[in-house]
Amino acid sequence: MKFAIVILSPPQAPSARRALRFCEALLAGGHELSRLFLYRDGVHNASYATVSGQDESDLPARWRELIERHQIDAVVCIAAALKRGLLDENEARRYEREGAVNVRAPWQLSGLGQLHEAVQDADRLLCFGGD
Repeated sequence: MKFAIVILSPPQAPSARRALRFCEALLAGGHELSRLFLYRDGVHNASYATVSGQDESDLPARWRELIERHQIDAVVCIAAALKRGLLDENEARRYEREGAVNVRAPWQLSGLGQLHEAVQDADRLLCFGGD
């Protein structure tokens, strides 16, 4: 079965950790994760600037590892990211904030069209967070 996953919560939220565990389990079960889409406060899961406490799991690093290991298409909503100060190299240049790059590969900034496409392509869409 092919899944598309949307994450709406920041790394500190229990729903973001549940989303990661769910993705790990579905991939271990032989299912496909066609696209991971970060939206609203979920965009913080893509930040390289997040520093977790020593007694906490580094959720953004765990997401990057999962994405790279399984070659998952990982998209960050550009509008939500910009509003929250998350920039890739292109957007940092565009807005003259070169020192503020905190979104890097494997994540890519893109629009809601990527979410629409994922919904059309997947058998199931699951959303985590957004209370």
